[in-house]
Amino acid sequence: GVGMGMTAPVSITAFPAEDGSFQQKVKVSLRIPSQFQDNPPCPTDESIKIEERQGMTIYSMQFGGYAKEADYVSYAAKLKAALGSDAAYRKDFYLCNGYDPPMKPYGRRNEVWFVKE
Repeated sequence: GVGMGMTAPVSITAFPAEDGSFQQKVKVSLRIPSQFQDNPPCPTDESIKIEERQGMTIYSMQFGGYAKEADYVSYAAKLKAALGSDAAYRKDFYLCNGYDPPMKPYGRRNEVWFVKE
């Protein structure tokens, strides 16, 4: 019964297919605001789960605009190319993050994250 408002970033876990596109399975994650961290409200929708994300080290690439799936796929490919073959990171998923509300037309921030192994 308590509204928490929107938090940033909205994080989508993408599971890439062989061609780099997203598989049908994605997971959308929202950060629980600080005041609710110790005792988060229980979801009333059973498809919503509360998970604790462990600390991680990431490789990141930032870009602007209204991000679409094709943008995240493109920037994931650019990040992969920039890292080369020596960087050790999870290949089975990556994170797509958006930081801005839909009504913000300029100065938008998006990021692709690879989780370091």
